[in-house]
Amino acid sequence: MRFHYKCSDCGREYYTDGIMYQCPECARKNDGSHFPKGNLIVELEDDVLKAAAAKEHVTPNDFYPYPSPDPEAYPIGITPLMRPRRIQRKLGLNNLSFKLDSQLISGSFKDRASYEVALQAIAHGEKKIALASTGNAGAAMSAVGAAMGLDIVLFVPASAPVNKLMQSVLYGAHVIPVKGTYDDAFALSIEYTKLFGGINRNTAYNPMTIEGKKSISIELFEQMGRKAPDAVYVPVGDGCIIAGVAKGFHDLMKAGLINRMPRLIACQSEASDAISRAINNDDFRMIHAATRADSISVDLPANGRMAAAYVKESRGWAVTVPDEEILNSQITLTAMAGVLAEPAAACAYAAIEKDRDHLVSELGAAAEVTVLLTGTGFKDMKAFDGRVSIPPAIENSIEAVRSLPSFD
Repeated sequence: MRFHYKCSDCGREYYTDGIMYQCPECARKNDGSHFPKGNLIVELEDDVLKAAAAKEHVTPNDFYPYPSPDPEAYPIGITPLMRPRRIQRKLGLNNLSFKLDSQLISGSFKDRASYEVALQAIAHGEKKIALASTGNAGAAMSAVGAAMGLDIVLFVPASAPVNKLMQSVLYGAHVIPVKGTYDDAFALSIEYTKLFGGINRNTAYNPMTIEGKKSISIELFEQMGRKAPDAVYVPVGDGCIIAGVAKGFHDLMKAGLINRMPRLIACQSEASDAISRAINNDDFRMIHAATRADSISVDLPANGRMAAAYVKESRGWAVTVPDEEILNSQITLTAMAGVLAEPAAACAYAAIEKDRDHLVSELGAAAEVTVLLTGTGFKDMKAFDGRVSIPPAIENSIEAVRSLPSFD
């Protein structure tokens, strides 16, 4: 085996060829009122890390627990690293970059996690994968499943954006809308797996989701000239993305390829701030989330404890922003960078706008700072309703053209 499991709470280690989801000792303490305990960290063995360190250039495949025998079957990355010059000048941050994971095949960061879970399923001879999603994870898993010949059973809140649900239907997934929240869909999908078998892909519940998401850090390391950025702003809901970012840099450190962690900045809506509360106040209680940014709207973060621990360990912090600023940031990104981001992704940019002075006081204006833009705005165009509109048609005449402004 290339890896073993370690409980993120009690530290117990498990050496097994079988599939594990959670530490059985810690998971039995969960009562649904506080962030769950017992999530597992995948620890790569030393020989795997040494082999990666010996290479002139590394890829995510070098650090996967289940490497892909055919990476071209469903390519994951490398996504563009953009230097948004107008926004750099606006914020006075000349080394600001955007990591555009909206350019992944299904249009979101969630391809990364779904790909590694698919490799896990194939390695164990499983054909069926079940999960819950508000849209992006389901679309990603459905797309990967279509490419790799897997059956996807997707539980979604009935209120999820139609564009995201339609993606999964088109990819051939078995879509099951639930009259309830994401957390309700999450619980039902786990029961489905217990009843009917297969792999459960649920974020953080399956530790391979974090292992897939860490691939973004391996890419950043190479794109930045084999070094880590000084800080990374990450949109946060259940805590799995930011944990994946942290895990990637941890593996690079253990391999001896970098000597420090970047500061990890957890970016949340004020209307869904559970992990920010955990970071700032050690408050791990369930909240009622009500943000318009559906991809980061979570009452009980599935990976909240691990995420908060990673942020603190990196000497990072949390930033919360109102939904109005998130939606305004979508407009800023399109108008000043040509990037159409969904609300959850725009939250990370809204956070750096709000946090700019604090960031500079901590790291200086020359800091190398990356903002993760995790999903395309084409998935949720209703977010722009009432904010932008198509201009009225003009008459089909030269006179009508003469009456137009010059648009200088």
